[in-house]
Amino acid sequence: MADNLEALETWAAVLLERLEPGARSQLTRSIGQELRRSQQKRVMAQENPDGSKFAPRKKRDLRGKQGRIRRKLAMFKKLRTASYLKVRGDSNAVMVGFTGRIARIARVHQYGLKDRAERSAPDTQYEQREVLGFTESDLDLIRDSVLNHLAIS
Repeated sequence: MADNLEALETWAAVLLERLEPGARSQLTRSIGQELRRSQQKRVMAQENPDGSKFAPRKKRDLRGKQGRIRRKLAMFKKLRTASYLKVRGDSNAVMVGFTGRIARIARVHQYGLKDRAERSAPDTQYEQREVLGFTESDLDLIRDSVLNHLAIS
């Protein structure tokens, strides 16, 4: 995967040098938005970039209080929204990622680190769930976007 990404980078760099900075900014913005949509769909399907499923959540008592059954929540439901999954780009780069406290939560799951669910809770080892990452279709999407933009220009 890393080899494919490096090959795409070297291929696209030569083509993008010919574009004006404004056109490059427009291209990076559109690629960033498409990548965010792709990442959101993948997180909603709870899949790693390699196509494997996320590690399942730990079993919990969903009953809580007497007589009340809480609805089971989907993992990373808020995390995948546009207000948390940010796109930033300029004429030289595009970045899709998280900021602030949410970035810490995403990093813990991305790499399978230890963290506390609450301040007074004990440390918990989280399973690795790759929230962000490139799939083969993402690389194809980037390549197609560059070619379409160059064809229009």
